[in-house]
Amino acid sequence: MFMLTRNASATRGTSYSGAVAALDVGTTKVTCLLARTGANGKISVTGIGHHLSRGVKAGAVVDMAATEASIRAAVDGAERMANDVIRSVYVNLSAGQQRSQTIGVEVAVAGNAVSDSDTRRAIEHAMVRAEVGSREVIHAIPLQYSIDGANGIRDPRGMFGSKLGVSLHLVTTEASHLRNLAICVGRGHLDVQAAVASGYASALATLVEDERDLGATVIDMGGGVTSIAVFADGGPVLIDTVGIGGQHVTSDIARGLGTSLSIAERTKTLYGSAVSGPSDERELIDVPPVGEAVKGGGNPVPRAELVRIIRPRIEELFEHVRDRLRSSGCDEIAGKRVVLTGGASQLDGVMEVAARVLDRQVRPGRPLGVDGLAESASGPAFATCAGMLRYAAGGFADVDVGALGGADRGGSTLARMGRWLKQHF
Repeated sequence: MFMLTRNASATRGTSYSGAVAALDVGTTKVTCLLARTGANGKISVTGIGHHLSRGVKAGAVVDMAATEASIRAAVDGAERMANDVIRSVYVNLSAGQQRSQTIGVEVAVAGNAVSDSDTRRAIEHAMVRAEVGSREVIHAIPLQYSIDGANGIRDPRGMFGSKLGVSLHLVTTEASHLRNLAICVGRGHLDVQAAVASGYASALATLVEDERDLGATVIDMGGGVTSIAVFADGGPVLIDTVGIGGQHVTSDIARGLGTSLSIAERTKTLYGSAVSGPSDERELIDVPPVGEAVKGGGNPVPRAELVRIIRPRIEELFEHVRDRLRSSGCDEIAGKRVVLTGGASQLDGVMEVAARVLDRQVRPGRPLGVDGLAESASGPAFATCAGMLRYAAGGFADVDVGALGGADRGGSTLARMGRWLKQHF
């Protein structure tokens, strides 16, 4: 995949201090996890930092100075807790209208044993056939190989045959979103080791092996964007995003009840639900109007009115997810299992609405395979960050597209941004 590094000695999965760091730049919060990985792939978190996100809207940077400040604060918190210094990070990407496609090609290998150069050549042929245009490739994942029509091969090297095939899954994004995020991270004197799609990272953190093999859909409900990742046969077959998140629910409440965004967020957290309860009409909530002091009381509003505002937006979100699954052709191979994660998934009643709209079994998703997470950081809101740690430590089969023979000799966009940042900061 494309990588931003300002020092050739920075290798995958390590920073200058020997630790690995993940940075989740979201619409509502910025989280940084600092961890150490053992030889067996064990991940132990040593530092946690999080800060209110400023300058990010719907997953995209809209104010560089504010975003930079939020990143610095989160990183500083993780460094202080770990008593360590971060020099490079894995960073998530949820904006940019992510798209994914799978390309299958075959190349001749003349009956010899398959070598590294043969697999590289097959991947290059697949890249030539890909519809990328001006977009940036953030993931190039070989899902499986085939030799003379025999499918399902994970590693063909050393095997004999006359034709080598590869099924390559590509995830692309709008280049501008990636560049803006890279600049904000670089201004904090950090190298971006790699950019990881939020949905992909969340899936790595929350899915068990059987779910990845048999088919499952991860829905990461963030503040401004909902990310989708469909896994089948052990790998991702769809990475997508829907431009609705928890902040849209908050805005609906503020407009519907005529209150401020901060009060709407608090009301959503304490009393909000996407499903009705038997006592909702009788239970009253004090909601101060815009401009009035909170201590002065507020207008009493039935909890049922709050539910009537929340439910349509949550239903709309899952209807969009259902439509994306159908239009992509992944509706059947996605299986009957849905894993809900992200901070917005903790709203009461969301799982019930998801199960009804998607007609699937739904379970909550929490980070798996990461030790040392405090209880406050072990919930669905931290799945993306934990997934990036697993990505860094697990040797997932992304290809460094910028290193391929057919790629731009000047390097990827992120690599060029890295050289510019090194010169100017």
